[in-house]
Amino acid sequence: MNNRISELKQEIEKRLSEIDNLSELDSARVSYLGKKGSITALLKEMKDLDNEAKKTFGANVNKLKAFAAERIEAKNKELKERQIELEIKAMPKFDISSPANIDTGSYHPITLVQRQCETIFKSMGFTVEDYAEVVTDYECFESLNIPKHHPARDMQDTYYLENGQLLKSQTSAAQNAILRKYGPNLIKHGVPIKAIFPGRCFRNEATDACHENTFFQMEGVMVDKDISISNLIYFMKTMLSEVFQKDIKVRLRPGFFPFVEPGFELDISCLICGGTGCPSCKHSGWLELCPCGMIHPNVLREGGIDPDEYTGFAFGLGLTRLAMMKYGIKDIRDLNSGSLKSLSQFTDDE
Repeated sequence: MNNRISELKQEIEKRLSEIDNLSELDSARVSYLGKKGSITALLKEMKDLDNEAKKTFGANVNKLKAFAAERIEAKNKELKERQIELEIKAMPKFDISSPANIDTGSYHPITLVQRQCETIFKSMGFTVEDYAEVVTDYECFESLNIPKHHPARDMQDTYYLENGQLLKSQTSAAQNAILRKYGPNLIKHGVPIKAIFPGRCFRNEATDACHENTFFQMEGVMVDKDISISNLIYFMKTMLSEVFQKDIKVRLRPGFFPFVEPGFELDISCLICGGTGCPSCKHSGWLELCPCGMIHPNVLREGGIDPDEYTGFAFGLGLTRLAMMKYGIKDIRDLNSGSLKSLSQFTDDE
């Protein structure tokens, strides 16, 4: 029986040396180590041996089994490495000195509008800030004069996380951090706070032609002495005329937002239908673009600024809707669709 072990060992070495693909190797593994394999069959022959011989023979069979497993694993690694080398050799050769001829793709229309707005506001002295998408309840609500259980929270069906944080439902969540960041310069050196902070927002909304559960806004604030609504209107009209390269018909109507007082809705005449009414503007001829107003004293105070000495305005510009108006996109859902056919047309805008 020990001769049979020696013969199997030699047979395994010879067979593995002749195998040149993974399929044959797997067949060899089954023929030797499988439930009905040659090595497994040896164990069945132990029934006729005495106890001492069984121990010796069993140990030798286990050594053979370990030998076979080790050699098969080594062969498997060898074949895989060889296969990778063959694939590398088969790859086409590239001349890195030749001129590039690559389709570089295109910017998303919201990216184009955001960069254009950033350039416009920078030219008017605003800094551009970035902010997290996952924020605390304090940042998104409490610091904005919206305490717990305030009915204004019902206006935003918010995505809450298990750790108590949430996906920001409005870019206004950055206001407190911005006021605290630039407030000392305002108070000590008289330098106005002028900042914008674009970002992605999330609300659990039913989607339609003008609503999405993921959208982009650009928050903006300006705080100094004697800031008024006239300043707000000036900056917004300047921005819109630059974006559309023409005068845009706008209207201000009263709107309630706990973090501004007074508050307004800034609407623009729908550029898709020319003001006659369409699904994008809910057949009203107007599209809500920018909730805005004078920053509430409680919000200024929470940001470390004395509301008796300073005033300011804030706005939440809808970048997604602005992109729709600029490029004539009738359905907001197209912007998150990932459709290259729809989005690639904006290649030449940048």
